[in-house]
Amino acid sequence: MKMSHLGVGVSPGNVPVYHGSNIKVVDRRVRITELVLRCLICGLGLVAAVLVGSDTQVKEIFSIQKKAKFTDMKALVFLVVANGLAAAYSLVQGLRCVVSMVRGSVLFNKPLAWAIFSGDQVMAYLMLAAVAAALQSAMFSKIGEPELQWMKICNLYGKFCNQVGEGIASALFASLSMVILSGISAFSLFRLYGGNKGKTSAGW
Repeated sequence: MKMSHLGVGVSPGNVPVYHGSNIKVVDRRVRITELVLRCLICGLGLVAAVLVGSDTQVKEIFSIQKKAKFTDMKALVFLVVANGLAAAYSLVQGLRCVVSMVRGSVLFNKPLAWAIFSGDQVMAYLMLAAVAAALQSAMFSKIGEPELQWMKICNLYGKFCNQVGEGIASALFASLSMVILSGISAFSLFRLYGGNKGKTSAGW
């Protein structure tokens, strides 16, 4: 067997044969990207949950004090819960990535790969649904709905709406990062079913 300049063995039949060292290099790059994205999702998800969950504003209307809070809108409650779950999930998965990188192991465990893929898919759909619902509610609060006689709430609670908007922006970036991450977990899973995976014991 001859060795090419890329470090890939070439059999007499000109069929590339990838060695274990190359698989580990690819796996390490995937793990680093995954770790960065999980840390980003954890941070942005936590910021979104805190911004929206701690947002309140009191207004006096006709001598009556009205307090706006995120629990007044079910979509915002959904957003806080979804991003809280995403932050916790990403923290746990990030720790798993760190442990696997320290051990230097390569992911060849199909059940674990399926579990990670499924979890990432669920979180991606959950976060996108939460952002979509929150955006819809935010638009109604901003522009109102004259046909249904819904007033422009943000004209009364400007500070509250601005902070909610910041939280939704953080949640949007977190959800997009989760979509990218779900693609990476899909790559990590389905490459195990290719013909080039090595014969290595199962790892993290």
